[in-house]
Amino acid sequence: MFKGTNSQTEQQKFQQKFEQLKPKTPVLKNVIWAFIVGGLICMLGQFFLNYFVSLGFSKKEAAGPTSTILVFLSAFFTGLGVYDELGRRAGAGSIVPITGFANSIVAPAMEFKREGYIFGVGAKMFVIAGPVLVYGISTAVLIGFIYWLRQ
Repeated sequence: MFKGTNSQTEQQKFQQKFEQLKPKTPVLKNVIWAFIVGGLICMLGQFFLNYFVSLGFSKKEAAGPTSTILVFLSAFFTGLGVYDELGRRAGAGSIVPITGFANSIVAPAMEFKREGYIFGVGAKMFVIAGPVLVYGISTAVLIGFIYWLRQ
């Protein structure tokens, strides 16, 4: 019984020391960076959307090419290593938009590119995105089937 109490005291001392030495997280700075970067990504998307609308596309038609361009740019900058640096600074600001999904597909693939294009890039590309795609497509098919039955 004495040994357990001593162990708890040591654990409490360790926890107090840990709390003193732990670096403080700059929450306000992180929130501002996330807001700015996420806003800039969304502004870029809005720019492309407006551009396609000015070419005569409807807003619904312009959404596809706009998303495609944002996904491509995200994948391209991930391949160059720029998007990862942006993600370190911006945190959720770079993850929340559609560009974060493209980054989550390309980043694991880039990590394993030395293992070859099939067993490295090809196999690791869908480590994170695979479950999202499987459940997303499965849900879409199920909802489409239910919709078809109700007609």
